[in-house]
Amino acid sequence: MKSESTQSIVLGDVEVIRVVEWQGAFAPARGLIPESGTEVWKDNEGRLAPDHWEPGDDRAVVALQTWVLRSGGRTVLVDTGVGNGRERPGSPQFHHWQGDFLEGLARAGARPEDVDVVVNTHVHGDHVGWNTTGADGAWEPTFPHAQYLIPAADDFYFGPDNAYGKGHREDDRLIYEDSIAPVHRAGLATLWEGTHRIDEHLTLESAPGHTPGSSVLRLASGNDRAVFVGDLLHSPVQILEPSCNSCFCLDAGQAVASRYRILERAADERELIVPAHFGGSGAVEVGRENGRFTLGRWAASATR
Repeated sequence: MKSESTQSIVLGDVEVIRVVEWQGAFAPARGLIPESGTEVWKDNEGRLAPDHWEPGDDRAVVALQTWVLRSGGRTVLVDTGVGNGRERPGSPQFHHWQGDFLEGLARAGARPEDVDVVVNTHVHGDHVGWNTTGADGAWEPTFPHAQYLIPAADDFYFGPDNAYGKGHREDDRLIYEDSIAPVHRAGLATLWEGTHRIDEHLTLESAPGHTPGSSVLRLASGNDRAVFVGDLLHSPVQILEPSCNSCFCLDAGQAVASRYRILERAADERELIVPAHFGGSGAVEVGRENGRFTLGRWAASATR
C-alpha cells in the first residue's frame, strides 16, 4: 500500500518522522529469513501478526520507509527508498515503480530543497532510490542542497572500480548508475568509514555484514537513545534469533556479529531499535531474559 500519512515521535531534542513508501507482504517468511525455524514465527504470532507476518500465507510483512530527523535546526533523511521509474529487473515488485514518496515528504514538512543531510545506511536499491529523480536516464540529485553520506566501503564495492558488486547482479550496476553516480557528479557525496559525527545528537557507525559498508545511525539526546539499524534487521524474528540473517546479507558471519553487537548495546543502554523495514509503529525496545533478547514495547507515535 502507499503511504497516506506520516507518524512522528520526539526523542530528546530530535523529532523523528516516519514516511512510508510501501508496506505489505513481501516474501515467504523463510525466504526472507532462511535460517529461521517455523517455531519462532508460530510461537510469537501474537507479537508478529499482522504487522510483521501473515500467518495464513506464511509471508513476512515489511515496510519501505524513510526516517526524517529534525536535529539541531537541520533536516536529515535516513535512507531514501526505492524511487520512481527505475530499471530493476532483479526486483520485479519495484521495477518501474511509481509511488507518492515526495508527497509523503511534503506532508512531513520536508521539501527536497530543505533537506540538509541524506544518510544512505548502505547501497541497496530500496535505500538509495530517491537520492535522484529524472526521466529517460537523466538522473539528478533530488535534494540539491544536501550532503549525501555514503559508506565508502559500499561505494567501492558497488561501484565501477569493483565492476559494480563484482558483476553478480545487473541491478547493482543500475542502482549505482542511477542513484549514486549522479550524486558524485554533482559534488554532493561524502564518503566515510569507521564513524562519522553529523551533529551533537547523531553519529554514524560502521556495522558491516549485510553489505561491506552497512552502517547504523545512533541518536543520543537528553535521556533518549535510539539506533537506526538499516538492514541489520528485516523482521523482529531476528531480535529473537540474532544468528538468523536475511537472504540479502553478503557476509553471514559479519552480519551476525554486527547484529549481536548492536542488540547488546541497545539492551544495555535502552536504545530504541529503529530498523528500515519494520511495519507497525516501526520501532521497538529490546530487553534480555535468560540470556536471550526479547521484544519490549513498541514505540508510540503520533499520526500527522
